[in-house]
Amino acid sequence: MLKGFFNVPKAVNEPVKAYAVGSKEREAVANAYKEMWNSKIEVPLYIGDQEIKTGNTRNMSAPHDHQHIVGTYHLAEKSHITQAIDNALETRKKWAAISWENRAAIFLKAAELIAGPYRAKINAATMIAQSKTIHQAEIDAACELIDFLRFNVEYMTQIYKEQPNSDSSTWNRLEHRPLEGFIYAITPFNFTAIAANLPASAAMMGNVVVWKPSDSQVFSAKVIIDIFKEAGLPNGVINVVFGDAIMITDTILASPDFAGIHFTGSTHVFKDIWAKIGNNIDTYKTYPRIVGETGGKDFIIAHPSANAKQVTTGITRGAFEFQGQKCSAASRVYIPQSLWPAVKNQLETDLKSMKMGSPEDMSNFITAVIHEGSFDKLTSYIDQAKKDADAEVIFGGNYDKSKGYFIEPTVILTTNPKYTTMETELFGPVVTIYVYEDAKWSETLKLVDETSEYALTGAVFSTDRFAIEEATVALQNCAGNFYINDKPTGAVVGCQPFGGARASGTNDKAGSVLNLLRWVSPRTIKETFVTQEDYRYPFLGN
Repeated sequence: MLKGFFNVPKAVNEPVKAYAVGSKEREAVANAYKEMWNSKIEVPLYIGDQEIKTGNTRNMSAPHDHQHIVGTYHLAEKSHITQAIDNALETRKKWAAISWENRAAIFLKAAELIAGPYRAKINAATMIAQSKTIHQAEIDAACELIDFLRFNVEYMTQIYKEQPNSDSSTWNRLEHRPLEGFIYAITPFNFTAIAANLPASAAMMGNVVVWKPSDSQVFSAKVIIDIFKEAGLPNGVINVVFGDAIMITDTILASPDFAGIHFTGSTHVFKDIWAKIGNNIDTYKTYPRIVGETGGKDFIIAHPSANAKQVTTGITRGAFEFQGQKCSAASRVYIPQSLWPAVKNQLETDLKSMKMGSPEDMSNFITAVIHEGSFDKLTSYIDQAKKDADAEVIFGGNYDKSKGYFIEPTVILTTNPKYTTMETELFGPVVTIYVYEDAKWSETLKLVDETSEYALTGAVFSTDRFAIEEATVALQNCAGNFYINDKPTGAVVGCQPFGGARASGTNDKAGSVLNLLRWVSPRTIKETFVTQEDYRYPFLGN
């Protein structure tokens, strides 16, 4: 092991490239998109040093052109999951013992690979697999992922540096061991950065991982795997499996060596997993760490003093970027009567200017939702709103899945603050607005707090500092990330640690030292220099 107190490079946020017309980065990502679109890949299971092709495959296609196949991936059987666990535990013997600076170097190299030679490829893959515009791909797959890797290395060193007090007679030391066993990472389709960070953050702290990406994100997950391999991550540290989610989860949760889960996905699935862990608690060698970020029903509330154009931009960006498929997307909005005419007019103007189509055409602001199941769910709520007496579709409401899963940005106006789409997480380009009486500002704040089971993000728009203070206090429990005069999306690593409570998760704040602390087990070491040789204390006398 090397000797020295090592300093890592100071973490800084990766600058977001503009992809302006005629720019080199725009040309690079367009070329990468065409190349990947016109070729097909085959993605095996990655277990230890093996790339396993089971022969049981599933196609990968783009949401904006669901008949176009870009590749296949192989599905695991139960025996493969057991094999992945065994390989992870065998690899742990070396990985847990390796010096932290060698772990850090791998992930710092991965960050630089993404910033440089892999940038166009990982962005293009995310545009294809998840139908993100180039801007949404850039801030996610490139910048946020780079930030996660760089800042987590810095946070890791902060954890190791914090030490207890000692004196001349005793040296007290604190070490942070990886958890005893393996970590299970379940990642969502909507953020390539989250897909990489959930297994990587645990692995960075010396843990081994079995990772199950979303079926709808395997195409861009393959690029993550390639990057980690090129960065020098040893085989078996992160084992990657695809297939039946229930079978995989049940097999993993039955293992005595299961030590923790890093999850982003639906509230229902997370609660089910938590219940299974509870039922299996006598099986485990240690109490598992349960870390999850789940859903949201995120709000915007405007005070009568707010600027109408700023509120409108908060709605259009917050609700419709990436088709509203963000846990943080604005989904319910509260507008005062006095501000509503101006907001409504600006919304109409903005929505008429938005283009919808394939992300390959970089002039499009809206693309497709992720798959047919999501499309059908969302359109059922839109159709119901068209029928209900207490709701009205005032903008959008049209949809078409003949080529891709396209849904217009849709605005529902309701007279019922507890209308279904004010309470239910939809995860799509649908926002519901309730107009309140100006004099009922304080009552509406209470309504915002009580309406949803979730507590992920929320925003207040106001130029009145007293109103901002009142909202910040009144809404303290219903948004883990709270925004003042900004949309409720776009948390930046190192700036706004992300996570919420209530039904939105365990609030362990991805992008901060708080999350990494969940993947270590502290051990205190006390060393006494002059050891006592008589049990008698002075109070006992001679």
